[in-house]
Amino acid sequence: MMENYKKVRVEEGPSETPFAALPPDIIEMKVKDGSKIRNLMGFAIGKMESKNVRQILFSGSGKALSKTITCVEIMKRRVKDLHQITKICYRQTEEIWEAIVPEVGLDPLTVKRNSPTICVLLSKDPLDTTEPGYQAPGDYDSMWIQDLKMESKGPKRTKSGPGRGAAAVGRKQPRPPGERGETLKKV
Repeated sequence: MMENYKKVRVEEGPSETPFAALPPDIIEMKVKDGSKIRNLMGFAIGKMESKNVRQILFSGSGKALSKTITCVEIMKRRVKDLHQITKICYRQTEEIWEAIVPEVGLDPLTVKRNSPTICVLLSKDPLDTTEPGYQAPGDYDSMWIQDLKMESKGPKRTKSGPGRGAAAVGRKQPRPPGERGETLKKV
């Protein structure tokens, strides 16, 4: 059925940030699926390393979600002591499809999609710690290091079983000669 249609245009709903009272001059990095991380980070890190920029907002939708998170993590490693608030919401897009051959009598179609969107606010200044999605500077690293210390102190587990490994499952293992009733020949 859809082979009789062609996509004419895509209309995105308004992209309002889920953060209240952001300064009007905030740097907003809108990450797209085709964005190059090197280009985004070159600009964003340059801005955040300057004295007059205190906050930056990263946002990405759909296929750009993981790229947005990657940019945020790179920023947090390069610029230390950043406070973070993460919000997840949905952005509505409409695809308008029209018939390839109008004489057939097919009506135009409108397909509405809700794409997940992530918005991450990074700030050099302290943010509201009671806000859902808040992450203090260094929180993740300290938690990760603590987990690694706990794992290294714990007893090492060994697997029980015949010890053949996954590669040998279902395969006969070769036996040394003489265990199957064979006679050994001396050469």
